[in-house]
Amino acid sequence: MHAIEPPYLRIVARIRAGIAAGELRPGDRVPSTRELMRSYGVAMATATKALTALRREGLVEPRPGVGTVVARRPRARPAAAPGGPAPLDRIVAAAIRMADADGLAALSMRRLAAALGLPTMTLYRHVTNKEELLLLMTDAAFGEAPLPHRDGDGPAGGDWRARLETTARLQWGVYRRHPWAAEVMSFTRPPLAANAMAHTEWCLTALEAAGMPLPRAMHAAMMLANHVRGCAVNLEWEANAEQDTGLDNVQWFTEQEARFARITSSGRFPAVMRLAALGPDAVDYELDTLFEFGLARLLDGLAALLRVGA
Repeated sequence: MHAIEPPYLRIVARIRAGIAAGELRPGDRVPSTRELMRSYGVAMATATKALTALRREGLVEPRPGVGTVVARRPRARPAAAPGGPAPLDRIVAAAIRMADADGLAALSMRRLAAALGLPTMTLYRHVTNKEELLLLMTDAAFGEAPLPHRDGDGPAGGDWRARLETTARLQWGVYRRHPWAAEVMSFTRPPLAANAMAHTEWCLTALEAAGMPLPRAMHAAMMLANHVRGCAVNLEWEANAEQDTGLDNVQWFTEQEARFARITSSGRFPAVMRLAALGPDAVDYELDTLFEFGLARLLDGLAALLRVGA
């Protein structure tokens, strides 16, 4: 008896085939969650899961103001090693897939074991507890975005600003593919994941070479990483909110118009009212836009510190 293929996998297969056949070219927009719901007769969660799976494969990417489009350079799907991956690698990969699809709250050792077809206690032969599993997942996620090491690209080459932009955008890409990772990261008790620590080392070396003392450079590296994470914590929250309410951001704001009018009718918020009067397109609230704006301003501030030798 054949297992029934989950609906989201049918959607993924159809879009993947369209990309492979050239029907969807790099930069072409792919159907939104609502379009997938109408075309395939599926729920919002199923449509969102399909787009998440395509992003995880590197076949599509978000584009501010446009939606989800075919990636410019789709990543090849990694081939399985001879004999299959090692047990721990299989466990970590399955845990990442589960967290990507359903969020960190849905990940449990029991559910993970069931997905792998293993007794729960078997997992504990490879990972001590869920905390260690999250550490391994984070390390693997950051390992997908290695820092460049070619001549001229590493901390010993190029200018400090370009190097900090590189690490910030690589981190943003990690969180875009794996929104749960932003929840795992901490700045008081950071997970000691080597691939994540490499980003700290990269920033410290770049800023020290530019003349910044190491203690100040560490503050700068933490500030930069916290900006990226601060934007990224909204990714999973927004995805869950859209699934729970069935409304995207624009639709949600539209439903709040009456409440907004009641609050602002007091006259206490004149600047907010003037901004609202400019129209819905006056401000781009896309997370990618907010990330880029904040990144540029942070780097401007670090440049000023370096100019005065602080």
